[in-house]
Amino acid sequence: MLALFRVERALNFTIPYHISKSAPYFQKCYSCGGMNNNYKMIGGSSNKTSAEKKKHKSIASVWRPVSMQSCSADDRHGGAEVGSKLAEPQIGPAILPDKEEDNAFKGSVSSTDKHSISLEVGSSLFRFIKGKGGYVQSKIEEEMGVKIIFPSSRKEESIIIEGTSPDSVTRASERIQLIIDETVKSSALDYSHFISLPLAIHPQLVDKLVNFQNSILGLHDNSSNEDTSEEENGDKKLGESTLTLKAQEDSGNVKVDVTKIPLVSYPPKSSATSTSGSKPKTSTLSELGIDKSIFIKPKTFHLTVLMLKLWNKERVDAAVKIFEGIAGEITDALDGRAVSIKLNGLDCMRGSLAKARVLYAPVEVIGGEDRLLRACKVITEAFTEGGLVLEKDAKQTLKLHATVMNARHRKRTKTTKKYDSFDARGVMEKYGSEEWGEYLIREVHLSQRFVFDEDGYYHRCASILLPQNVQVD
Repeated sequence: MLALFRVERALNFTIPYHISKSAPYFQKCYSCGGMNNNYKMIGGSSNKTSAEKKKHKSIASVWRPVSMQSCSADDRHGGAEVGSKLAEPQIGPAILPDKEEDNAFKGSVSSTDKHSISLEVGSSLFRFIKGKGGYVQSKIEEEMGVKIIFPSSRKEESIIIEGTSPDSVTRASERIQLIIDETVKSSALDYSHFISLPLAIHPQLVDKLVNFQNSILGLHDNSSNEDTSEEENGDKKLGESTLTLKAQEDSGNVKVDVTKIPLVSYPPKSSATSTSGSKPKTSTLSELGIDKSIFIKPKTFHLTVLMLKLWNKERVDAAVKIFEGIAGEITDALDGRAVSIKLNGLDCMRGSLAKARVLYAPVEVIGGEDRLLRACKVITEAFTEGGLVLEKDAKQTLKLHATVMNARHRKRTKTTKKYDSFDARGVMEKYGSEEWGEYLIREVHLSQRFVFDEDGYYHRCASILLPQNVQVD
């Protein structure tokens, strides 16, 4: 009995010692108030009660090697100060590493430092850095020996590049910057903002545009209160009313709900003496290439001064600063006087009327266009000097025009081409000499495309109020 007691007592002293010698990996623990100088080792002394020991008898902690990082995951999400932070312990079975795994652990311990940088890219460019199926990202990571980390929210615009050396991180960032430069210059990245002279602030002009649309599409509801700021979805709203169809059958007149049959629209009737080569009057709108999506939304009607690609918040902020800083120069270019324009008739921008892409109302500046063009030149030069204008756009000659129909805005389907056209001959026959009226240019806006304010116009990033006083020379 005494011998058995001595053996048991000896085991109680030797077993913890052997286990702790076999697991040399440890982690220093930190608390919110500072650093705790205690090291936790497997098999070391514990203050747990006997009940807790029994509960966790079959589980032992294995402390893995810890890498010191200059930018932790919490730092990337704003949850902690920038600096090194040890990883959380991994709990698992107490399986001791073999010789090969042990060498791997030692390698990771020897390369403890990680270098990282943050790049403000812009969420619109993430897909180009990732590439199709993540191919571009994987290639950069493999060649440069880095890890590219994208934010979980599209509201965040920065990416993190992590690597084991400053050189690898720098080379990866240079490669990404090259991708951004090439993408911005190409048509793959669309324009995000533009400088505009809004015309939709004149209700009477909006009403005329609504009537223009409804007449061509065969609609009879000319109310300007229709919400045209929403994305159009074909002509799905055309069949909300019930049409009466006269059937030449014994059954007499038949009332049919148009929502239950295909709706075919026809172009407006033209004069008896139609132009040579015009489309037959029996052609449907679909055959003419005309649908609601190619019409400019009346509540967004404007004159375009300059197109911009502002792909991150940094560039948007720079654009706002430049724009607000030239308010005085714009007023000086206008000689401190109000400027009005006149819209008269329609014209085709490129191609023939049979295959038109853009139909617009020509702009005539009342009293001469020198002042308005000078003001537009002030804007273009300021943004060009600020590095926010593409070289090809800076070289273009400004032609003020008010677009009413644009085939590029067509709601795309599998059967439509990327750049198609429409037959504008019937439209020109009826509205080619339309007088749209005279309107005061009251404001100039820095606007964001594809985003709309409550009034239906493009989102204003900034606006400048122009002179309103009309002086007679």
